[in-house]
Amino acid sequence: MARRGNVMSEALKVEIAKELGFYDVVQKEGWGGIKARDAGNMVKRAIEIAEASLTKK
Repeated sequence: MARRGNVMSEALKVEIAKELGFYDVVQKEGWGGIKARDAGNMVKRAIEIAEASLTKK
């Protein structure tokens, strides 16, 4: 299966990583260094932000 590329902007990923408390790992090891659970939580939070943005419109 082909990868889609970047769906989330870098700024959004950084903002969410800081909010969830694992940005220090990203700074030290890059995005590949985060745990699968953290990545899942990041996607979940991004979806919540997107849904909230849609309900405001």
